[in-house]
Amino acid sequence: MYEGAVQDLIDELGRLPGVGPKSAQRIAFHLLASDNDEVKRLVHALTEVKLRVQFCALCGNVAEAERCRVCLDPRRSDDVICVVEEPKDVVAIERTREFRGRYHVLGGAINPIENVGPDDLRISELLARLADGTVQEVILATDPNVEGEATATYLSRLMAHMGITVSRLASGLPVGGDLEYADEVTLGRAFEGRRVIGNDK
Repeated sequence: MYEGAVQDLIDELGRLPGVGPKSAQRIAFHLLASDNDEVKRLVHALTEVKLRVQFCALCGNVAEAERCRVCLDPRRSDDVICVVEEPKDVVAIERTREFRGRYHVLGGAINPIENVGPDDLRISELLARLADGTVQEVILATDPNVEGEATATYLSRLMAHMGITVSRLASGLPVGGDLEYADEVTLGRAFEGRRVIGNDK
């Protein structure tokens, strides 16, 4: 609809998750109307995050060093791991202040429609962390939707005979929702009411 650089900007913004054509257009024109310093700050922030931020070598959370702040925190409990889909879910759970263990970020969920299988996720890394017997409980905090449930079921079956308690977040989270949008009280209650699944002991 527009010429040259304006349309290029709208097209690139439209590639972002959750940004439709109209939103991309609004953002593009907001940037055009902004002063140069504001745009430079945005460009600088985008450049810096790509240069400085990586994924934690142990858990897969975002980090500015080899290990994230949670993995480096000696006050966290080593005997329980909370498994989530994305780093944004770590932030959501941390806001509740209910969980004091470690995390493992899968990097997504099993989704055959999008050609995402178990081998595309950080499942082998999770199993490696469980191998030495330190972890006594794994909390499956994948999203309460079809993909999240499929991933939780798959993981619970993998761990069924490892002698580890496997639990799933309980009531309070709406089916079909995302952890990212749940409030602190809802997530806190879900942690308190988590239930054991796939325990054949």
